[in-house]
Amino acid sequence: MGLLSKMTEAVTPQKKAGDDVLLLHGLMLMAGSDGVIEDSEWDVLKAYWFTLPEFKGKIFDDVLAEANKVVAHHGDLKASVKALADIESDAVRKKLFVLAADLAMSSGDVDENEDELLEAMQRLMNIDNDLATKTLEVLALKYA
Repeated sequence: MGLLSKMTEAVTPQKKAGDDVLLLHGLMLMAGSDGVIEDSEWDVLKAYWFTLPEFKGKIFDDVLAEANKVVAHHGDLKASVKALADIESDAVRKKLFVLAADLAMSSGDVDENEDELLEAMQRLMNIDNDLATKTLEVLALKYA
């Protein structure tokens, strides 16, 4: 956080990131949780971008810039996971959980970082255990 941000934070209301921005932010977090976004993960992200109604009519670079502001506001990537609790729509929270799990499993090898991030997402977005279990069971079939 810069000097101006620190000085004006108390008097300037922070614009909350919209659900579309937080959805992209969460997907980008999962894609990059191991430190690199592989080509196959970019392909999955692009497919989500072009098919999800939350992104219809929006410009990727604009939404990505807003997602990067979320990271900057929280100080770093790891801390920015907390922003996912601000997603207002229950449907978007559930959608993000399902898509993040799909993204993690699409590489064929879920690593510890992805596993920990998915657990944090479940907790922060209040995803119940039944939905999480069902999601993972279905995705295990998909990627078996």
